[in-house]
Order: sequence, then C-alpha cells, then structure tokens
Amino acid sequence: MNHDVYPDHYLADILRETRTIAIVGASPKPERPSHRVMAFLLRKGYRVIPVNPGHAGRTILDQTVVARLADIDEPVDMVDVFRAAHALPALVDEILALPNPPKAIWGQLSVRDDKAAATAEAAGINVVMDRCPAIEYPRLIG
Repeated sequence: MNHDVYPDHYLADILRETRTIAIVGASPKPERPSHRVMAFLLRKGYRVIPVNPGHAGRTILDQTVVARLADIDEPVDMVDVFRAAHALPALVDEILALPNPPKAIWGQLSVRDDKAAATAEAAGINVVMDRCPAIEYPRLIG
C-alpha cells in the first residue's frame, strides 16, 4: 500500500470496525499527546488498554496499564503506536507473535517505517502511519 495517501474509506473502515485499542506508549501525563488521544478514544466509546512498561499495574484514565501487548488478556482490534519510528519494526514482530494479532496497526504522527508496514501487511494486518485517529475520526465519522 502507498502510505503517503490513504483513501478516506480505508481509514473510516478501520475506525468503524475497531472496538478495542491498545495504545503503546500511553502516558499518565495529561499534557502528552498519547494521554489526550486516549481520552478522546474513550469518549468515542472505544475500549482502550494503555501499554507502558514503566507504569504497568497503575491506571491511566481509569484504565489499567499493562507492560506489553502480550499481557493483554483479550483480543485487540487495533494497536495505536506512540513510539519513535525506529521502534516500529520490533513492535510489528511483537504484534505478529501474539496469538490473535490485531486487524490494524496505527502509527501516530511521525511514526513511519515502510518495511515494518510491509511485514505487517504481508500477515494480513491493515497499517496506517503518520496519522492520528483523533484527527481522522472527526473528519471522517463526525
């Protein structure tokens, strides 16, 4: 897929079909983008699971934080990535090792690695990079 431009229907379908989102790099600090996006997604009715090894066992926005994706005990539809782009290849490997990989990986603004995306797509996972669901949701869904 060309990750320079996404058809609106591609993004909207992911947002509509997603129910549970793991946010990798979730922060308890309200001023951080991951915190604001998590709050937005919760307000829109998504189940959101924060993933951050430094805060595992604590809560962010009343949601219990897990250390890694493998610690989540329920299926996840989408993994939203708030990590540096260079972390994406290892994260894709971690995602592919899950017993039930998500339907989508969403890399936040500036999170892009085309090779990692190709690996995920070869496994049947939809990939979005360098976009924010808190920007795309209002634009596409309302």
